[in-house]
Amino acid sequence: MPKISLHQAKALNLHKQLLDDPASLQGKEGTYQAIDHLGYVQIDTINIIERAHHLALNARVSGYRQQHLHQLQKDDRKIFEYWAHAASYLPIKDYRYYISHMQGRRSKYISSWIKGKKHIIDRVKKRVAEEGPLSGGDFEGRNKRKGVWWDWKPEKMALEVLFLRGELMVSERRNFQRIYDLTERVLPPGLDISLPGEREEKHFFIKRALGSMGPASEGDIDKYMHVTGRLSKWLKELEESGEIVQISIEGLPKKYYILKEDLAGIDDTSECAKHQVHLLSPFDNLIILRNRTREIFDFEYTLECYVPAAKRKYGYFSLPILWNGELVGRLDPKADRKNKLLIVNSLHIEKKIDDLEEFFPVLGTALKEFAAFNKCQEVLLIKTYPAKYGRNIKSLLKR
Repeated sequence: MPKISLHQAKALNLHKQLLDDPASLQGKEGTYQAIDHLGYVQIDTINIIERAHHLALNARVSGYRQQHLHQLQKDDRKIFEYWAHAASYLPIKDYRYYISHMQGRRSKYISSWIKGKKHIIDRVKKRVAEEGPLSGGDFEGRNKRKGVWWDWKPEKMALEVLFLRGELMVSERRNFQRIYDLTERVLPPGLDISLPGEREEKHFFIKRALGSMGPASEGDIDKYMHVTGRLSKWLKELEESGEIVQISIEGLPKKYYILKEDLAGIDDTSECAKHQVHLLSPFDNLIILRNRTREIFDFEYTLECYVPAAKRKYGYFSLPILWNGELVGRLDPKADRKNKLLIVNSLHIEKKIDDLEEFFPVLGTALKEFAAFNKCQEVLLIKTYPAKYGRNIKSLLKR
């Protein structure tokens, strides 16, 4: 069994995650290329700074603008929304591989809600068919009972059910609100929507995950793309066909898999991601699998927005800091949009950095660029850990 070093595993992971040369992707087309390569970009509602999907793309695409997503979804029909690892933007060409997921979308919450509500679902779909694209806000009434899906209106719940089943799609978002339309009116003409067989579908998702992650365990593959069912059979088939190779990573006990072509070019990526700082969203594809992040990068991450304030260690919405291919710390930002001020409540440097004289200026530049992306003009750094780094970083932010 081939063995690669942990350094090689990290470098290939960063290369496959498009974090080694962001200047190679530019503008709207680069935005599409990033989504296509990663397989999905997770959507999130938290907007204490720019939302997570914008952060993930801004880290990878030079000249990224928030309107690029809107244009790709509404105008170009090159991406669509559905459930991958979570609610996500996905390349439209992958649509057919999600059809079986739509057909099988019968969670206990949905099934229990649907009972006795067919008339609501039919009425909602009829309105969309007759009136055109509608949002949840276009339906009157409100559910007085609070349940699993909070206090959503029955009509809004019906929209979600129809969306999960694939009968409706999100045609666009307006002020982040989903606008739904009939699937046949959203899908671009000529798109292949034939239902793949189980083998084709499983092979696709395995290769999709490996193409985005580099070396990955069976569990990594399953969680990254939410492939249902045991993968051992399908991994063995792809291994026997020579499309993937089973490998080990020095110092790690698990079995990993890698695309054959990536193993052949492993040495070409060993020096990736030098002299760059990336501020990563908590939902960034690189770190979304927390166990994998701990194993590969020796970095423990927990999103603390759901943790009581008194028990938080790093902050409400801390962003991991990627430097020279390592996760070296994190910072907790908040955009004061009224005063155009990016407030960094805390900045933790958690690993030994040998080249601090090089790191600090690059970090300072990254923070100022991040502030501009969040429509802020200045950065206010409150605390640093260790405290001795505070003066250096603050002086760089004033330049």
